[in-house]
Amino acid sequence: MNSFKSDFLTIMQERGFIHQCSNFEGLDAKLCEGPQVAYCGYDPTGPSLHVGHMVSMMMMHWFQECGHRPLTLVGGATAMIGDPSFKDKTRPLLTREEIEKNIASIKQNFSSYIRYGDGPLDARMVNNADWILGLNYMNFLRDYGTCFTINRMLSFDSVKLRLDREQPLTFLEFNYMIMQGYDFLHLYETYGAILQMGGSDQWGNMINGVDLTHKKKGKELFVLTVPLLTTASGQKMGKTEGGAVWLRADMTSPYDYWQYWRNTEDADVGKFLRLFTTLPIEEIKKLESFKDAEINEAKKILAFETTKILHGEAAAKLAAETARQTFEQGGVGADLPVLSLSEEVLEAGICVVDLFRQSGLVESNGEAKRLIQGGGARVNDETVHDGQQVLTLDDFTTQGYIKLSSGRKKHVLVKKTF
Repeated sequence: MNSFKSDFLTIMQERGFIHQCSNFEGLDAKLCEGPQVAYCGYDPTGPSLHVGHMVSMMMMHWFQECGHRPLTLVGGATAMIGDPSFKDKTRPLLTREEIEKNIASIKQNFSSYIRYGDGPLDARMVNNADWILGLNYMNFLRDYGTCFTINRMLSFDSVKLRLDREQPLTFLEFNYMIMQGYDFLHLYETYGAILQMGGSDQWGNMINGVDLTHKKKGKELFVLTVPLLTTASGQKMGKTEGGAVWLRADMTSPYDYWQYWRNTEDADVGKFLRLFTTLPIEEIKKLESFKDAEINEAKKILAFETTKILHGEAAAKLAAETARQTFEQGGVGADLPVLSLSEEVLEAGICVVDLFRQSGLVESNGEAKRLIQGGGARVNDETVHDGQQVLTLDDFTTQGYIKLSSGRKKHVLVKKTF
């Protein structure tokens, strides 16, 4: 284990963020010289980032807390190609209009983790479309094409894996790593960025920027990667049976977000407290030492702290109280997800299978039928035995809802619109 002098790398190490670095000693010394600039890149391939992006976002949070300046790079240009790294097939190509819409949508994700503004250490969001889309193709090839060799590009695991599987890698995708390398050079020249951070699957793309800047400017830049996270059971971080856990409240509600962390596996509690909260290490050590039923209290703290960072303290408290009322008192909390249906639809009646699918508790009618057959579906806390059951206004409680439950932890309220 390395012994670092800089506050940032010390925090990264003790909280479990470090996987690889291009030069630990050089980066450590540079960070001790004074405020530095680092960046993480995000391609806007959807309207929201998800839990899997949080590791790098927390890295930027700590980078800023240690007196440095973070940049968030959105790939308005590179999203037009799509990162081929470790993908089985070419990503669907997005239009510029789709990309711009996604950029506008994900901007709110970042401000929960880092501070933006006009100060010298305030974060700034930059878009690589601003410098890539105006490039002259022939001039770019002459200026930078000689700095990249096909031999080296083919050696990266992200490329080798695709080729070993005999899956096509288009020339368009092959350009992605060149664009990402050029981004690093541009951000060094424009903002003085000396460090790029990201997931370990980005190592090949990131190291190209280090090599390009060394060849063109004779300067050493650095990359720092985090391990790709999986849960203790081997599941990819941020995925659930219902899909990705999004960072936008209108795509994953604060309550569902709180529940995601509350359902953390016992073996992951300490790791996730280190990575995804700002709690002191000594407090985390105490919480991760809890055993048996006590570990559930640590999970509630994990859920509260992660939800507070993203959605604010009020939303975290509401989610925690909703869970308490729903699970501990057998009632209905104020923050449960709601499916609103018209009075006309409810008067006509709707099959319980369709209702479970529409609520989002299951993804398909087949999954709803299996849930019912397994005894895991409940309506108003009563087990559903008949998949042909039709629910109407007569099934509404005196409080004005139908409560759908999948197992003990997932609930949705059906309410009527007027």
